[in-house]
Amino acid sequence: MARYTGPSCKLCRREGKKLFLKGDRCLTDKCALSRRATVPGQHGAGRKNVKEYGLQLREKQTARRYYGVQEGQFMHYYELADKKEGVTGENLLTILELRLDNIVYRMGLASSRKEARQLVRHAHFTLNGKKVSIPSIICKEGDVIALKDKSKASEKFKALAEAAETAVVPKWLEVDNEALSAKVIALPKRDDVDFPFEEQLIVELYSK
Repeated sequence: MARYTGPSCKLCRREGKKLFLKGDRCLTDKCALSRRATVPGQHGAGRKNVKEYGLQLREKQTARRYYGVQEGQFMHYYELADKKEGVTGENLLTILELRLDNIVYRMGLASSRKEARQLVRHAHFTLNGKKVSIPSIICKEGDVIALKDKSKASEKFKALAEAAETAVVPKWLEVDNEALSAKVIALPKRDDVDFPFEEQLIVELYSK
């Protein structure tokens, strides 16, 4: 499946929001959005009037890029969310939060979701004791995600483990920093999503 390989900072500028695609760099003065807060392109500075459809599209693109999901995957997640009981928009965010790469990022063992995807693809983690290499796996309540024993000796993971000790972990995850593992103890709720999404706009877009 094709994946965006261009400049990550250009995506933040396009959405006009910090998507934290480059980890700690996004919190510094080097952040491209802080230095140049205009939409990419020749006429970016002049784009101001956005209609209803444009707002809905931008919100969908923001969520998709924030979690690093391709268009087909995102639509599939929406269809799953729509079939579940409850509020569709909140169901969608729950599904996105439960992606394996997002959980690795939430554990503090990656500086960004992009790095988390790469680490999962390189089979550094296990899911319920079994080796996995698919970042898009949707975890369930009770699942245990852990760093492989062989990977713990890596200098990279030793540094990440130190950083993970001070990471803010969502309350739906139970993290063991010594074992470098985490257990999904509950399903994420809307309040657990720390990005100001307007998910109703996404629902309106797909409901047309």
